[in-house]
Amino acid sequence: MFRKLADERKMPLEKFQEMAAADPSIDRLVDERTMLEAERGDVVVDGQLAGWVLKEISDLRVLLTAPLVVRLERIAARDHIALEEARRQTLHREGVQAERYRKHYGFSVDDWSIYQLILDTSFGSIDDTAKILLAAALTAKNAKIGNIREKNLGVQTIPVDSAHP
Repeated sequence: MFRKLADERKMPLEKFQEMAAADPSIDRLVDERTMLEAERGDVVVDGQLAGWVLKEISDLRVLLTAPLVVRLERIAARDHIALEEARRQTLHREGVQAERYRKHYGFSVDDWSIYQLILDTSFGSIDDTAKILLAAALTAKNAKIGNIREKNLGVQTIPVDSAHP
């Protein structure tokens, strides 16, 4: 949503981020559009703030992550820029965002406690990641409508004391 707003204003992402750091109304506009999108139902909302903004109404909050070097390689390929330029832009953007979120929302981007699923996307292929996300989404949907009937029958818990003889 943030990139879309920057595009709508025909503004480079970095410049739009700097504006958002000084003007909280930009984040509020992103939040409003995110909420409108979520209210349609049966949607996937992607965004750094989406988990936080929608935490009370979302059925599943997922954080997709990857090691910095993997993210930089992907960004460089996507944006057709050198790896060093991707590093410079990414570190600048993440620093601005972290400060903006702390200042305007009062949370740290390092706080992953609101997510039900945290997935390192460098672990497998795009198809593998998609399969995991689909399974998680179906599980969340089934849980919401009460289709989970199995109660792990036959599964016994092992007391911590007895795990090590």
